[in-house]
Amino acid sequence: MSNEMLLKYGCNPNQKPSRVYMENSTDLPITVLNGKPGYINLLDAFNGWQLVREIKQATGMCAATSFKHVSPAGAAVGEPLSDTLKKIYFVDDLGELSSLACAYARARGADRMSSYGDFIALSDICDVPTAKMIQREVSDGIIAPGYEPEALEILKSKRKGTYNIIKIDENYVPDEIERKQVFGVTFEQGRNELKIDNHMLTNIVTDNKNIPEDKKRDLIIALIILKYTQSNSVCYVKNGQAIGIGAGQQSRIHCTRLAGNKADIWWMRQHPKVMGLQFKDDIRRPDRDNAIDVYISDEYMDVLADGAWENIFKVKPEIFTKEEQKEWLSQNTDVCLGSDAFFPFGDNIERAYKSGVKYIAEPGGSIRDDHVIMTCNKYDIAMAFTGIRLFHH
Repeated sequence: MSNEMLLKYGCNPNQKPSRVYMENSTDLPITVLNGKPGYINLLDAFNGWQLVREIKQATGMCAATSFKHVSPAGAAVGEPLSDTLKKIYFVDDLGELSSLACAYARARGADRMSSYGDFIALSDICDVPTAKMIQREVSDGIIAPGYEPEALEILKSKRKGTYNIIKIDENYVPDEIERKQVFGVTFEQGRNELKIDNHMLTNIVTDNKNIPEDKKRDLIIALIILKYTQSNSVCYVKNGQAIGIGAGQQSRIHCTRLAGNKADIWWMRQHPKVMGLQFKDDIRRPDRDNAIDVYISDEYMDVLADGAWENIFKVKPEIFTKEEQKEWLSQNTDVCLGSDAFFPFGDNIERAYKSGVKYIAEPGGSIRDDHVIMTCNKYDIAMAFTGIRLFHH
């Protein structure tokens, strides 16, 4: 280890010189085992590591996240995968999966379009099943507390031997005060060391006050994800994994819609028509993911038109009609939703309900809280006011 690491450049190639370093005399808490991570890679790595570490601390389960541009595209704990999820995450040919591999399959698979070229963070030592899964995905790098020897060799083979592999000192504790500069001005604040646990879910303000234990876990996962997601942000979670994350939107309703649309796409990918798509054998994984995304969207004719479908599919698919989509979406239920700040209007609840949301955790404190609560009561949604804002910039 050393006190400093020189980087090729900063956020953009014209931003030179660039480095990361410790202001005190201590060593950096990371060891680069392979590759040459860049400025944004390290931002993703450090935010992602904090996220998975806290989810593991809160749930007792291994966790993984897929980061892109300093926000998670997906995050999950290591719940076993159903046959359906194995198929839509394209890991059904990998045999026995470890809990950690299941966590990464969920994190990567929730929003594969956004996860393309991700930076991965794992809460536990990277094992061989997880490394084999990562090996065939387009990814920039990984951070973990350690690597099994065979897993390390598998990862080193990626990107012609240049794949970024970082080992983090899991016992590293940062200073209580953090600083950054903007326009030559230094900002200083206390680190956000807020512990997110079930105590934040005790103030249930709706008529429905029943939040089962597994849903409390999902709400806690959502809130921890939001703690490391660029604000404004909301997060839909189901069965231990994010299914839709909306990040960096100026309007919260836009954020709720964006994340809800992602959650809807995740659910529609499990429809028999989508699972039954017959792709050509030589199609690349990113092209297949893009084709699925377009097939589900309003622009479906871009992949179904004569002269287009032949390049993607062995057999021309039937149209996935709006009526079929609406009926299928109605079957997605018991979804949990977290928000990093209060919902200012009930329209957020209306939109969330359309994506199956039944449980919500948000800070509260809006002058229209009564309207938001009333909208939840209309749909028998249970909502807890956490009293804590989770902005992250």
